[in-house]
Amino acid sequence: MIAAGFGFRGSADTDSLRAALAACGAAPDLIATAMGKEKSAGLRRLAEELGVPIHAVPLGLLEAQKTYTYSPASHAAHGTGSVAEAAALAAAGPGARLISARQISPDRMATCAMAEGDGP
Repeated sequence: MIAAGFGFRGSADTDSLRAALAACGAAPDLIATAMGKEKSAGLRRLAEELGVPIHAVPLGLLEAQKTYTYSPASHAAHGTGSVAEAAALAAAGPGARLISARQISPDRMATCAMAEGDGP
C-alpha cells in the first residue's frame, strides 16, 4: 500500500497539491495529512479525482515518526520535521518506508511524500 502524505498552507489549492504529488512520481492508495487538515477543499478535490480516501493522522502519531527532511516551520506547528513525510509513514503503517522524501510544489504552498507499507 502506498500512502501520499501532504503538508500544505491553508490557502493551498488542488493545483498546488497535485503538483507536489506529481513530483513524487507514484500513484497513491490513500492520502494522509495532519488531523484538522483533512477538511481542506483542495485536498478533498484531489482525493476525489484520484478515487482514494483521506486519512487524518493525529498529532501524537505525526510526532512519533522519524522524518528524512526537516522544516523549522513544520516542527513549530506540528512537532515534526515534515508533515508530509510523517503523515505518509503513519498512514502506511508500522515498518513503513519512505519511497519519496518531501517534494515541494513550485508555488511552495504544498509538500508531498510517499511511503510504502502494509497499512495502519
